[in-house]
Amino acid sequence: MLLQRFLSGIVLVALILAAGLFGGPFLTLFVVFLTTVGIFEFYNMLQMRHTGFFLLAEVLALGMILCYHFGYPAFADAMILLSFLAFMTIYVITYPKYTASQVFAGIAGFFYAAILPICLLRIRLHPHGINAFWIVFLGSWGSDTFAYCVGCLFGKHKAFPKLSPKKSIEGCIGGIIGAAILCGLYAVYLSFDTPEMGFTTFGYVALGIFASLVAQMGDLAASAMKRNYNIKDYGNLIPGHGGILDRFDSIYFTAPLVYLAMVLFL
Repeated sequence: MLLQRFLSGIVLVALILAAGLFGGPFLTLFVVFLTTVGIFEFYNMLQMRHTGFFLLAEVLALGMILCYHFGYPAFADAMILLSFLAFMTIYVITYPKYTASQVFAGIAGFFYAAILPICLLRIRLHPHGINAFWIVFLGSWGSDTFAYCVGCLFGKHKAFPKLSPKKSIEGCIGGIIGAAILCGLYAVYLSFDTPEMGFTTFGYVALGIFASLVAQMGDLAASAMKRNYNIKDYGNLIPGHGGILDRFDSIYFTAPLVYLAMVLFL
């Protein structure tokens, strides 16, 4: 089990490195992979995989990604705005085949499994995107790693006993500190590597703290949904990790935060 987890982790890291470093088609294909599989897993959890809402979500996500890739961001943004209308149109045309709760669950699935990860593409397409891209992973997976290590060594007080019994307050704090340190070191590296950092070192540290907070929230939100639907994992695509949504749950929350910070301050 550990060997499977390690090997699949190496493959994931290699894919992310290729997507981040080379951008272009590599990044687009990576985001297409994340969204299409993520939407499948989410709608499968909702037991809505055989509905028109599932197909609509996949088509909208692919259309948005292609618009961003070929340099038509305004069209992609318009698709976000029109997505609600598209879901409601299916609801009305097929009434009473679907309930209102199914419609809104489908909309939530589209935003969660498509809109959030597409922020990775929007980050990388920004002029400073190649630097900001790695903050997403330092702030989320770095936080996860530090939280796990600190929690195992020093964790005594449960943070969310009903939702995630293994998470401790000490681990959560360790994740925040770890993400701040990693992002601070990354800022120091950038000061030598590039003539213009965009953020100050303190800015990167602050971003690491906020990234850790939202990453932990993303992980807990994914756990809450799995408990509500009585499933252990969203899927089994990644040996030792589960599905795409299991491995990238914190990334989905961190990417929009980093994109927002980049737009406001870079």
